[in-house]
Amino acid sequence: MGGAARVAPVTGGIMELVEPMESALRDEFEQRLAAHRAVVFKVAHTYCRDPDDRAELAQEIAAQLWRAWPSYRADQLFSTWMYRVALNTAISFVRSNARRRRHFVPLDPEVHDAVDEGAPLDDDPRLERLQRFIARQGALDRALLLLYLDERSHREIADVLGLTETNVSTKISRLKQRIRDAR
Repeated sequence: MGGAARVAPVTGGIMELVEPMESALRDEFEQRLAAHRAVVFKVAHTYCRDPDDRAELAQEIAAQLWRAWPSYRADQLFSTWMYRVALNTAISFVRSNARRRRHFVPLDPEVHDAVDEGAPLDDDPRLERLQRFIARQGALDRALLLLYLDERSHREIADVLGLTETNVSTKISRLKQRIRDAR
């Protein structure tokens, strides 16, 4: 999901636009974001097919993380807190985009009716089927699958999504069955 060069676009200019913060806190935020930047790109890729939308969402996630940084508590896992902020931002972003697109009238129907499937991450047809399955899911199930595929524990998934561990386990089992049925 990108090397060190991708960190700059995620944070570039964002931190100057939001409230100033003491240098030590800013440095700590930048280090943590750099160490966990893949989370930003995973969430953006999961919720947006269009490359421009993905880039815009990644920037919005970085901005929201920066705004929320003063409320981060050291007793939390940073990645859990980061996923919570990133997923909430992504869900809001998708809802906002859906409202905008309902009011969009294409000028050239032949051009705008073409579906941009985007470049597959891998040539493996199973991965492509899984990506299509995930894209068809609602926001909560998409977030659940993203965290599960990122090998997060049921407890961490529950913390991020505000569910019980039992509910997470049940939802994952049901999603696995739906994936098997979709083959």
